Amino acid sequence: MTMEIKFRQAFAVILFVNFFFAFQVVAQDSAPNVEYGNNPQAAHWLTTRGFRMYYEEYGKGVPLLMIHGNGGSIQAFNNQIPYFSKKYHVIAVDSRAQGKSTDDRDSLSFEMMADDFNALLDSLHLDSCYVLGWSDGGINALVLAMRHPDKVKKLAETGANLWPDSTALLPWLCKEMQQSYDQLRKQPQTIDVHRQLKLVALDLFQPNIHGDQLTQIKCPALIIGGDHDLILPEHTMYIWRHIPHAWLWIVPNSGHGTLIEHAACFNKTVDDFFQNKWHS
Repeated sequence: MTMEIKFRQAFAVILFVNFFFAFQVVAQDSAPNVEYGNNPQAAHWLTTRGFRMYYEEYGKGVPLLMIHGNGGSIQAFNNQIPYFSKKYHVIAVDSRAQGKSTDDRDSLSFEMMADDFNALLDSLHLDSCYVLGWSDGGINALVLAMRHPDKVKKLAETGANLWPDSTALLPWLCKEMQQSYDQLRKQPQTIDVHRQLKLVALDLFQPNIHGDQLTQIKCPALIIGGDHDLILPEHTMYIWRHIPHAWLWIVPNSGHGTLIEHAACFNKTVDDFFQNKWHS
């Protein structure tokens, strides 16, 4: 077995729910022949901050930015775009160095990506929006609300963490990320390996957010996690406790992919949150 195959197996474990589900699950309500993340009718490009960002737009209404997890793409929201685009202006984006968005820089950080999303909103002449983020996208949602508070009306995030150790993540996941990182560093640094190394390093060493920093988030926030998530439920509760105007939803019988495993309930609950149906 080659080192490349060994790496791909380990990396697949880390990104399983963010990547595998995103490409395998088909939205029940999706329009015929619509391939989210590869739809020429909805496709847009923005050259900003040293890279080309790919995004797609659907629907009309209040802007709603959707941010996927590590190694994923717009396709992570196959179950959300058709639902939310009926009443929102959905902006689904491939994050820097992921999906179709290219980036050849050496570094990658959540702060960098939050500033990317801010630049995207500026380019669309949007002064604010709702934000929905999954996994790393949930971290991005939190950081965007911290760094650019005026841009986020409300946020809903599922599966985010504030720091990358076994007090926040399942211990086996921390071990797998370290092993994958070590294996990648031994590989010839091709463009693809370099990109993968950046993505593994992102979750291995970041984020580094202290709970007190979350008090900077002034918008209402819905903090979500599965009861069998890769993120420990007590860590999800820690995030919830430190945001001034936050609500908590621990989804029963769910892993990390809450928005896929329980798509119908997830969509309605997040929609109700955005629509002020169960909070003041």
